[in-house]
Amino acid sequence: MKKINNKLTGILILSLIFSISILKGQSSDENKARFGFKAGLNLSNMYTKDVQDENMILGFNGGLFLKIPVTPNFAFQPELLYTTKGSELTYNSFVSGKASFSLNYVELPVLAVINLTKIVNISGGVYVATLTSVVVKNKSNVDLFNFENEMKKSDFEMYDWGLVAGAGLDFNKVSLGVRYEYGMKPVGKERSFLGQSYRFPDARNSTIQIYLSISIL
Repeated sequence: MKKINNKLTGILILSLIFSISILKGQSSDENKARFGFKAGLNLSNMYTKDVQDENMILGFNGGLFLKIPVTPNFAFQPELLYTTKGSELTYNSFVSGKASFSLNYVELPVLAVINLTKIVNISGGVYVATLTSVVVKNKSNVDLFNFENEMKKSDFEMYDWGLVAGAGLDFNKVSLGVRYEYGMKPVGKERSFLGQSYRFPDARNSTIQIYLSISIL
């Protein structure tokens, strides 16, 4: 599984490098492509049926972006990011208690960007992500199940995918934006207990991203 994970990350990087080569064909100043770096904050949560309350946690996102104009008002934008997601959950399933889940991903969002004006834009698309690491902490006094020792990366789905929507402002080489990502796949792997199938956590990623990007091309 680790080899598959590394291959996927390599494919994502090669895809972005290949896309950069398209920049040589962008000769119009009015329709100029952008390539650069971006970074920002994540406000992450999880949606799950076993939760009594949900608590947002703070994380970050950072990586590369490439904005390729198709027309003056429309662009195609792939990105390659490292992003942290998760939540602090109070749950009531096979066991009850409170725990924090920090899930770290290498992520490839692919967006369609519509320029409403020269400065204002809206965007929408999808993302795919591969899990790189997990940190789980028991936040309760329940000793029946020790999260820190028992739950590992292999207990979570290796891949995630979902929908993306956002809005941004472009100022020459600097851009600001906000984005919402909603995962379409539960993060916990399916398993069985006493003949019953379940997922723990039976939850999907939900993340608000606030970011700043700088174009170097």
